[in-house]
Amino acid sequence: MIVIKNLKKAYGDHVVLPCVNMEIKAKEVVVIIGPSGSGKSTLLRSITHLETPTDGHIYIDGEEIDDKKNIDRIRAEVGMVFQHFNLFENMTVLQNLTLAPIQVRKMDPKKAEEIAMNLLDKVGLRSKSGSYPSQLSGGQKQRVAIARALAMRPKALLFDEPTSALDPEMVKEVLDVMKQLANEGMTMVVVTHEMGFAREVGDRVIFMDGGSVVEEGTPEQIFNNPQHNRTKSFLSKVL
Repeated sequence: MIVIKNLKKAYGDHVVLPCVNMEIKAKEVVVIIGPSGSGKSTLLRSITHLETPTDGHIYIDGEEIDDKKNIDRIRAEVGMVFQHFNLFENMTVLQNLTLAPIQVRKMDPKKAEEIAMNLLDKVGLRSKSGSYPSQLSGGQKQRVAIARALAMRPKALLFDEPTSALDPEMVKEVLDVMKQLANEGMTMVVVTHEMGFAREVGDRVIFMDGGSVVEEGTPEQIFNNPQHNRTKSFLSKVL
């Protein structure tokens, strides 16, 4: 589904990702953990070229991403959910969900609205379709952001610390939606500090530090029997 080969990202002389290789299979839930500043979010943003890689190759369903040829089409296939929601504040919830399907997918507006309302049902927010983002709680905004990403009918979803900006009592409502998507077979790559989610939902957990993949394995392997000393040190501080 997603293949990353020899990915490098540098800002001048500052190398954030020295050389990352990774593969995410269809319907797999990959959870990326690690300390702040370890390159997790940069990696996620590089997958869809929101951050342009300095070097390396990224393939989606066997097709290499090319900024000059297919970037818009590829981005339509891989949805992104951000830490700070990135909703359009001047649009209603419903308008936020229908904008991209109509403009990018060229979907019939009535069809786009039907799909949007079904997705709002899915995340428990049909009653908020006419509300503006400023009228929503943080948890509601993030659930709308997930629904908006799903409205494009993507093949995969990328989550960049989707609960880190939320009050603790709002985290569960967002994680519950993400768990439902995982159970339905959505391909997901999740950067998170929620270790409980990683244990319960992840098919594979990747620990990053210093811009590199230090260790990866099943949740049981990583949390119960980590092999690398850096992984052990990190987990001893967060569990």
